[in-house]
Amino acid sequence: MIEFSSFSFAGQKALVRVDFNVPLNDKFEITDDTRMTATIPTIKKILADGGSVILMSHLGRPKDGPTDKYSLKHLVNHLHELLGGSTKVFFANDCIGEQAMLTSHMLGKGEVLLLENLRFYKEEEKGDEAFAKKLSNLGTVYVNDAFGTAHRAHASTAVIAKYFDSDKKMFGLLMESEVKSAEKVMNEAQKPFTAIIGGAKVSDKILIIETLLDKATDIIIGGGMAYTFMKARGGKIGSSLCEDDRLTNAKDLLAKATEKGVSIHLPEDSVIADKFAADANIEVRPSDAIEDGWMGLDIGPKARGIFAEVIRKSKTVLWNGPMGVFEMEKFQAGTKAIADAVAEATALGAFTLVGGGDSVAAVNQFGYTDKVSYVSTGGGAMLEYFEGKELPGIAAIKN
Repeated sequence: MIEFSSFSFAGQKALVRVDFNVPLNDKFEITDDTRMTATIPTIKKILADGGSVILMSHLGRPKDGPTDKYSLKHLVNHLHELLGGSTKVFFANDCIGEQAMLTSHMLGKGEVLLLENLRFYKEEEKGDEAFAKKLSNLGTVYVNDAFGTAHRAHASTAVIAKYFDSDKKMFGLLMESEVKSAEKVMNEAQKPFTAIIGGAKVSDKILIIETLLDKATDIIIGGGMAYTFMKARGGKIGSSLCEDDRLTNAKDLLAKATEKGVSIHLPEDSVIADKFAADANIEVRPSDAIEDGWMGLDIGPKARGIFAEVIRKSKTVLWNGPMGVFEMEKFQAGTKAIADAVAEATALGAFTLVGGGDSVAAVNQFGYTDKVSYVSTGGGAMLEYFEGKELPGIAAIKN
Protein backbone atom coordinates (compact mmCIF):
# COMPACT_ATOMS: atom_id res chain seq x y z
CA MET A 1 0.00 0.00 0.00
CA ILE A 2 1.32 3.45 -0.98
CA GLU A 3 2.16 5.77 1.94
CA PHE A 4 0.80 9.27 1.41
CA SER A 5 3.76 11.10 2.99
CA SER A 6 6.34 9.46 0.73
CA PHE A 7 4.36 9.95 -2.51
CA SER A 8 5.28 12.91 -4.74
CA PHE A 9 2.25 14.67 -6.16
CA ALA A 10 4.29 16.84 -8.55
CA GLY A 11 2.33 17.16 -11.79
CA GLN A 12 -0.53 15.00 -10.46
CA LYS A 13 -4.20 15.87 -10.31
CA ALA A 14 -5.23 14.36 -6.99
CA LEU A 15 -8.90 13.39 -6.72
CA VAL A 16 -9.50 13.56 -2.97
CA ARG A 17 -12.63 12.20 -1.24
CA VAL A 18 -13.12 14.40 1.82
CA ASP A 19 -15.88 14.52 4.42
CA PHE A 20 -17.13 18.11 4.23
CA ASN A 21 -20.52 17.11 5.66
CA VAL A 22 -20.50 20.09 8.04
CA PRO A 23 -23.46 21.67 9.86
CA LEU A 24 -24.79 24.93 8.37
CA ASN A 25 -27.17 27.43 10.00
CA ASP A 26 -30.11 29.09 8.20
CA LYS A 27 -27.71 31.69 6.72
CA PHE A 28 -25.56 28.87 5.27
CA GLU A 29 -22.75 29.64 7.72
CA ILE A 30 -20.65 26.71 8.97
CA THR A 31 -21.27 26.16 12.69
CA ASP A 32 -18.56 23.51 13.18
CA ASP A 33 -15.68 23.20 10.69
CA THR A 34 -13.87 20.31 12.45
CA ARG A 35 -14.21 17.97 9.46
CA MET A 36 -12.88 20.59 7.03
CA THR A 37 -9.95 21.58 9.25
CA ALA A 38 -8.99 17.92 9.73
CA THR A 39 -8.25 17.38 6.04
CA ILE A 40 -6.31 20.63 5.37
CA PRO A 41 -2.84 19.00 5.99
CA THR A 42 -3.61 16.44 3.24
CA ILE A 43 -4.59 19.17 0.76
CA LYS A 44 -1.56 21.33 1.65
CA LYS A 45 0.92 18.46 1.18
CA ILE A 46 -0.40 17.79 -2.37
CA LEU A 47 -0.23 21.49 -3.27
CA ALA A 48 3.26 21.89 -1.75
CA ASP A 49 4.49 18.97 -3.89
CA GLY A 50 3.35 20.79 -7.03
CA GLY A 51 0.10 18.94 -7.59
CA SER A 52 -3.47 20.17 -7.95
CA VAL A 53 -6.45 19.03 -5.87
CA ILE A 54 -9.97 18.06 -6.91
CA LEU A 55 -12.18 17.68 -3.82
CA MET A 56 -15.37 15.63 -3.74
CA SER A 57 -17.77 15.30 -0.81
CA HIS A 58 -21.40 14.93 0.14
CA LEU A 59 -23.38 17.35 2.31
CA GLY A 60 -26.54 16.35 4.15
CA ARG A 61 -29.14 13.97 2.75
CA PRO A 62 -30.64 15.60 -0.35
CA LYS A 63 -33.67 13.62 -1.45
CA ASP A 64 -34.55 15.06 -4.87
CA GLY A 65 -31.38 16.00 -6.72
CA PRO A 66 -29.76 19.47 -6.63
CA THR A 67 -30.98 21.71 -3.80
CA ASP A 68 -29.45 25.07 -2.83
CA LYS A 69 -29.61 24.11 0.85
CA TYR A 70 -27.18 21.23 0.28
CA SER A 71 -24.86 22.91 -2.23
CA LEU A 72 -21.13 22.78 -1.47
CA LYS A 73 -20.81 26.30 -2.95
CA HIS A 74 -21.55 27.54 0.62
CA LEU A 75 -18.18 26.08 1.71
CA VAL A 76 -15.92 27.69 -0.92
CA ASN A 77 -15.07 30.92 0.93
CA HIS A 78 -14.30 29.14 4.19
CA LEU A 79 -12.14 26.57 2.39
CA HIS A 80 -10.25 29.45 0.78
CA GLU A 81 -9.62 30.93 4.27
CA LEU A 82 -8.54 27.57 5.75
CA LEU A 83 -5.96 27.22 2.97
CA GLY A 84 -4.43 30.57 3.90
CA GLY A 85 -6.25 32.93 1.55
CA SER A 86 -3.78 32.79 -1.34
CA THR A 87 -4.69 29.41 -2.89
CA LYS A 88 -7.06 29.60 -5.85
CA VAL A 89 -10.23 27.64 -5.07
CA PHE A 90 -12.61 26.97 -7.97
CA PHE A 91 -16.10 25.50 -7.78
CA ALA A 92 -17.78 23.20 -10.31
CA ASN A 93 -21.58 23.30 -10.18
CA ASP A 94 -21.67 19.56 -10.93
CA CYS A 95 -19.48 16.64 -9.83
CA ILE A 96 -19.47 14.99 -13.27
CA GLY A 97 -20.20 16.30 -16.77
CA GLU A 98 -18.58 18.82 -19.07
CA GLN A 99 -17.89 21.69 -16.65
CA ALA A 100 -16.32 19.41 -14.01
CA MET A 101 -14.21 17.70 -16.69
CA LEU A 102 -13.08 20.96 -18.30
CA THR A 103 -12.28 22.74 -15.00
CA SER A 104 -10.31 19.77 -13.66
CA HIS A 105 -8.41 19.55 -16.98
CA MET A 106 -7.52 23.28 -16.84
CA LEU A 107 -6.53 23.18 -13.14
CA GLY A 108 -2.95 24.37 -12.63
CA LYS A 109 -0.48 23.19 -9.99
CA GLY A 110 -1.19 24.61 -6.56
CA GLU A 111 -4.88 25.12 -7.40
CA VAL A 112 -8.00 23.53 -5.87
CA LEU A 113 -11.34 22.55 -7.38
CA LEU A 114 -14.35 21.73 -5.19
CA LEU A 115 -17.00 19.63 -6.93
CA GLU A 116 -20.72 19.93 -6.27
CA ASN A 117 -22.45 17.57 -3.80
CA LEU A 118 -22.00 13.91 -4.83
CA ARG A 119 -25.38 12.97 -3.36
CA PHE A 120 -27.20 15.11 -5.91
CA TYR A 121 -26.86 11.85 -7.86
CA LYS A 122 -28.62 8.76 -6.48
CA GLU A 123 -25.84 6.74 -8.15
CA GLU A 124 -23.40 7.86 -5.42
CA GLU A 125 -25.14 6.00 -2.57
CA LYS A 126 -26.01 3.08 -4.84
CA GLY A 127 -22.30 2.52 -5.55
CA ASP A 128 -22.94 2.83 -9.28
CA GLU A 129 -19.91 1.75 -11.34
CA ALA A 130 -20.55 4.03 -14.33
CA PHE A 131 -20.85 7.05 -11.99
CA ALA A 132 -17.63 6.04 -10.17
CA LYS A 133 -15.85 5.73 -13.54
CA LYS A 134 -16.93 9.27 -14.54
CA LEU A 135 -15.58 10.62 -11.24
CA SER A 136 -12.30 8.72 -11.68
CA ASN A 137 -11.69 10.45 -15.04
CA LEU A 138 -11.23 13.78 -13.21
CA GLY A 139 -7.92 12.87 -11.55
CA THR A 140 -4.68 10.94 -12.05
CA VAL A 141 -4.41 9.78 -8.41
CA TYR A 142 -7.12 8.86 -5.88
CA VAL A 143 -6.82 9.80 -2.20
CA ASN A 144 -9.46 8.78 0.35
CA ASP A 145 -9.35 11.13 3.34
CA ALA A 146 -12.97 10.68 4.43
CA PHE A 147 -12.99 8.34 7.43
CA GLY A 148 -16.51 9.51 8.30
CA THR A 149 -17.85 7.74 5.19
CA ALA A 150 -15.45 4.77 5.11
CA HIS A 151 -18.23 2.42 6.26
CA ARG A 152 -20.31 3.18 3.17
CA ALA A 153 -19.80 1.23 -0.07
CA HIS A 154 -20.56 4.34 -2.11
CA ALA A 155 -19.27 5.20 -5.58
CA SER A 156 -16.76 7.82 -4.35
CA THR A 157 -15.54 5.92 -1.28
CA ALA A 158 -15.16 2.31 -2.41
CA VAL A 159 -16.11 1.62 -6.04
CA ILE A 160 -13.94 4.39 -7.53
CA ALA A 161 -10.71 2.80 -6.21
CA LYS A 162 -10.93 -0.02 -8.78
CA TYR A 163 -10.25 2.51 -11.58
CA PHE A 164 -6.82 3.43 -10.18
CA ASP A 165 -3.68 1.26 -10.17
CA SER A 166 -2.42 0.19 -6.74
CA ASP A 167 0.41 2.77 -6.91
CA LYS A 168 -2.08 5.57 -7.64
CA LYS A 169 -4.53 5.15 -4.73
CA MET A 170 -3.92 5.78 -1.04
CA PHE A 171 -5.25 7.11 2.26
CA GLY A 172 -4.80 10.80 3.08
CA LEU A 173 -3.13 11.95 6.31
CA LEU A 174 -6.44 12.10 8.22
CA MET A 175 -7.51 8.62 7.12
CA GLU A 176 -4.04 7.24 7.96
CA SER A 177 -4.16 8.68 11.48
CA GLU A 178 -7.77 7.52 12.03
CA VAL A 179 -6.93 3.94 11.03
CA LYS A 180 -3.68 3.97 13.05
CA SER A 181 -5.44 5.25 16.20
CA ALA A 182 -8.31 2.76 15.88
CA GLU A 183 -5.87 -0.13 15.39
CA LYS A 184 -3.83 1.02 18.38
CA VAL A 185 -6.94 0.70 20.58
CA MET A 186 -8.27 -2.53 19.08
CA ASN A 187 -5.07 -4.46 18.50
CA GLU A 188 -2.35 -2.93 20.68
CA ALA A 189 -4.22 -1.67 23.75
CA GLN A 190 -2.21 -1.52 26.96
CA LYS A 191 -4.12 -2.75 30.01
CA PRO A 192 -6.06 -1.65 31.99
CA PHE A 193 -8.22 -0.79 28.96
CA THR A 194 -11.44 1.07 29.77
CA ALA A 195 -14.22 1.57 27.22
CA ILE A 196 -16.78 4.25 28.07
CA ILE A 197 -20.01 3.61 26.18
CA GLY A 198 -22.88 6.08 26.42
CA GLY A 199 -25.77 7.33 24.35
CA ALA A 200 -29.46 6.60 24.23
CA LYS A 201 -29.87 3.09 22.88
CA VAL A 202 -28.50 -0.33 23.79
CA SER A 203 -29.50 -1.55 20.32
CA ASP A 204 -26.95 0.83 18.73
CA LYS A 205 -24.14 -0.46 20.94
CA ILE A 206 -24.71 -4.23 21.37
CA LEU A 207 -22.12 -5.22 18.77
CA ILE A 208 -19.42 -2.85 20.03
CA ILE A 209 -19.92 -4.08 23.64
CA GLU A 210 -19.74 -7.72 22.41
CA THR A 211 -16.41 -7.01 20.68
CA LEU A 212 -15.03 -5.06 23.64
CA LEU A 213 -15.72 -7.96 26.03
CA ASP A 214 -12.72 -9.66 24.38
CA LYS A 215 -10.52 -6.56 24.53
CA ALA A 216 -11.31 -4.35 27.51
CA THR A 217 -10.74 -4.86 31.24
CA ASP A 218 -13.47 -2.35 32.19
CA ILE A 219 -16.61 -1.14 30.43
CA ILE A 220 -18.39 1.94 31.76
CA ILE A 221 -22.00 2.29 30.64
CA GLY A 222 -23.82 5.63 30.93
CA GLY A 223 -26.45 7.67 29.13
CA GLY A 224 -29.99 6.51 28.43
CA MET A 225 -28.82 2.97 27.62
CA ALA A 226 -27.74 2.42 31.24
CA TYR A 227 -31.40 2.18 32.35
CA THR A 228 -32.09 -0.81 30.11
CA PHE A 229 -29.24 -2.57 31.95
CA MET A 230 -30.62 -1.37 35.31
CA LYS A 231 -34.07 -2.77 34.52
CA ALA A 232 -32.50 -6.02 33.27
CA ARG A 233 -30.95 -6.38 36.74
CA GLY A 234 -34.35 -5.89 38.37
CA GLY A 235 -34.06 -2.18 39.20
CA LYS A 236 -36.86 0.42 39.22
CA ILE A 237 -36.16 3.07 36.60
CA GLY A 238 -39.34 5.20 36.61
CA SER A 239 -39.93 6.87 33.24
CA SER A 240 -36.27 6.60 32.19
CA LEU A 241 -35.46 5.60 28.65
CA CYS A 242 -35.63 1.83 28.26
CA GLU A 243 -35.67 -0.61 25.36
CA ASP A 244 -37.81 -3.40 26.73
CA ASP A 245 -37.11 -5.55 23.68
CA ARG A 246 -33.38 -5.43 24.57
CA LEU A 247 -33.59 -6.55 28.21
CA THR A 248 -32.51 -10.09 27.29
CA ASN A 249 -29.53 -8.70 25.34
CA ALA A 250 -28.55 -6.59 28.34
CA LYS A 251 -28.76 -9.61 30.68
CA ASP A 252 -26.67 -11.68 28.26
CA LEU A 253 -23.98 -9.00 28.03
CA LEU A 254 -23.78 -8.75 31.84
CA ALA A 255 -23.48 -12.55 32.12
CA LYS A 256 -20.78 -12.72 29.40
CA ALA A 257 -18.81 -9.96 31.14
CA THR A 258 -18.82 -11.93 34.41
CA GLU A 259 -17.75 -15.05 32.52
CA LYS A 260 -14.85 -13.24 30.84
CA GLY A 261 -13.73 -11.34 33.96
CA VAL A 262 -14.59 -7.92 32.49
CA SER A 263 -15.88 -5.33 34.98
CA ILE A 264 -19.05 -3.60 33.78
CA HIS A 265 -19.67 -0.36 35.65
CA LEU A 266 -23.22 0.99 35.73
CA PRO A 267 -24.04 4.34 37.39
CA GLU A 268 -24.85 3.86 41.09
CA ASP A 269 -26.84 7.07 41.15
CA SER A 270 -28.54 9.39 38.68
CA VAL A 271 -29.62 13.00 38.33
CA ILE A 272 -33.35 12.52 37.76
CA ALA A 273 -35.94 14.97 36.41
CA ASP A 274 -39.73 15.23 36.44
CA LYS A 275 -39.75 16.06 32.69
CA PHE A 276 -37.40 16.13 29.72
CA ALA A 277 -36.74 19.86 29.76
CA ALA A 278 -34.08 22.41 30.69
CA ASP A 279 -36.32 23.84 33.45
CA ALA A 280 -37.23 20.45 34.99
CA ASN A 281 -37.12 19.87 38.74
CA ILE A 282 -34.18 17.63 39.59
CA GLU A 283 -33.16 15.21 42.36
CA VAL A 284 -30.39 12.65 42.88
CA ARG A 285 -31.48 9.02 43.41
CA PRO A 286 -29.98 5.52 43.21
CA SER A 287 -30.21 4.49 39.53
CA ASP A 288 -32.21 1.36 40.42
CA ALA A 289 -34.72 3.16 42.66
CA ILE A 290 -36.29 5.87 40.52
CA GLU A 291 -39.92 6.73 41.29
CA ASP A 292 -42.64 6.66 38.63
CA GLY A 293 -42.93 9.94 36.75
CA TRP A 294 -39.20 10.67 37.12
CA MET A 295 -36.47 9.90 34.60
CA GLY A 296 -32.68 9.63 34.76
CA LEU A 297 -31.05 12.27 32.54
CA ASP A 298 -27.44 12.18 33.81
CA ILE A 299 -25.16 10.11 36.02
CA GLY A 300 -25.06 11.22 39.66
CA PRO A 301 -22.14 12.39 41.87
CA LYS A 302 -21.31 8.88 43.21
CA ALA A 303 -21.20 7.45 39.69
CA ARG A 304 -19.03 10.38 38.53
CA GLY A 305 -16.50 9.65 41.27
CA ILE A 306 -16.38 5.88 40.67
CA PHE A 307 -16.16 6.21 36.88
CA ALA A 308 -13.43 8.87 37.11
CA GLU A 309 -11.36 6.62 39.38
CA VAL A 310 -11.57 3.70 36.91
CA ILE A 311 -10.61 5.98 34.00
CA ARG A 312 -7.64 7.58 35.79
CA LYS A 313 -6.09 4.13 36.42
CA SER A 314 -6.36 3.14 32.74
CA LYS A 315 -3.57 2.88 30.16
CA THR A 316 -5.98 2.86 27.20
CA VAL A 317 -9.36 4.61 27.03
CA LEU A 318 -12.02 4.53 24.31
CA TRP A 319 -14.92 6.95 24.75
CA ASN A 320 -18.05 6.66 22.61
CA GLY A 321 -21.23 8.41 23.75
CA PRO A 322 -22.21 10.95 26.45
CA MET A 323 -23.33 10.18 30.01
CA GLY A 324 -26.49 12.27 29.88
CA VAL A 325 -28.35 15.04 28.08
CA PHE A 326 -25.26 17.27 28.17
CA GLU A 327 -26.86 19.80 25.79
CA MET A 328 -28.91 20.98 28.83
CA GLU A 329 -26.84 22.61 31.56
CA LYS A 330 -28.57 20.75 34.42
CA PHE A 331 -27.56 17.39 32.92
CA GLN A 332 -24.01 17.96 31.74
CA ALA A 333 -22.01 17.36 34.93
CA GLY A 334 -21.65 13.63 34.18
CA THR A 335 -20.28 14.05 30.67
CA LYS A 336 -18.03 16.88 31.89
CA ALA A 337 -16.67 14.65 34.70
CA ILE A 338 -15.84 11.93 32.14
CA ALA A 339 -14.10 14.50 29.91
CA ASP A 340 -12.07 15.68 32.95
CA ALA A 341 -11.07 12.11 33.82
CA VAL A 342 -10.13 11.22 30.23
CA ALA A 343 -7.96 14.36 30.06
CA GLU A 344 -6.30 13.39 33.37
CA ALA A 345 -5.66 9.83 32.15
CA THR A 346 -4.05 11.28 29.00
CA ALA A 347 -1.79 13.52 31.10
CA LEU A 348 -0.78 10.42 33.10
CA GLY A 349 0.34 8.68 29.88
CA ALA A 350 -2.76 6.77 28.72
CA PHE A 351 -3.72 6.57 25.04
CA THR A 352 -7.23 8.05 24.81
CA LEU A 353 -9.48 7.91 21.75
CA VAL A 354 -12.75 9.85 21.59
CA GLY A 355 -15.21 9.08 18.79
CA GLY A 356 -18.87 9.35 17.93
CA GLY A 357 -20.65 12.61 17.17
CA ASP A 358 -21.94 13.42 20.66
CA SER A 359 -18.70 12.59 22.52
CA VAL A 360 -16.73 14.70 20.05
CA ALA A 361 -19.24 17.55 20.46
CA ALA A 362 -18.85 17.28 24.25
CA VAL A 363 -15.04 17.32 24.09
CA ASN A 364 -15.19 20.38 21.82
CA GLN A 365 -17.79 22.10 24.03
CA PHE A 366 -15.71 21.62 27.19
CA GLY A 367 -12.46 22.66 25.46
CA TYR A 368 -10.66 19.30 25.77
CA THR A 369 -9.87 18.60 22.11
CA ASP A 370 -6.12 19.01 22.65
CA LYS A 371 -6.14 17.22 26.03
CA VAL A 372 -6.92 13.74 24.68
CA SER A 373 -4.72 11.60 22.42
CA TYR A 374 -7.05 11.46 19.43
CA VAL A 375 -10.48 12.76 18.45
CA SER A 376 -12.04 10.75 15.63
CA THR A 377 -13.99 12.50 12.87
CA GLY A 378 -16.00 9.37 12.01
CA GLY A 379 -18.93 8.48 14.27
CA GLY A 380 -20.65 5.63 12.42
CA ALA A 381 -17.42 4.52 10.74
CA MET A 382 -15.57 4.28 14.05
CA LEU A 383 -18.43 2.37 15.62
CA GLU A 384 -18.46 -0.18 12.80
CA TYR A 385 -14.68 -0.48 12.91
CA PHE A 386 -14.85 -1.34 16.62
CA GLU A 387 -17.64 -3.81 15.92
CA GLY A 388 -15.03 -5.73 13.92
CA LYS A 389 -16.55 -5.00 10.51
CA GLU A 390 -14.43 -4.46 7.40
CA LEU A 391 -15.05 -0.92 6.17
CA PRO A 392 -15.50 -0.73 2.36
CA GLY A 393 -13.60 2.57 2.06
CA ILE A 394 -10.58 1.08 3.84
CA ALA A 395 -10.73 -2.30 2.11
CA ALA A 396 -10.85 -0.63 -1.34
CA ILE A 397 -7.42 0.93 -0.76
CA LYS A 398 -5.82 -1.89 1.26
CA ASN A 399 -6.81 -4.79 -0.99
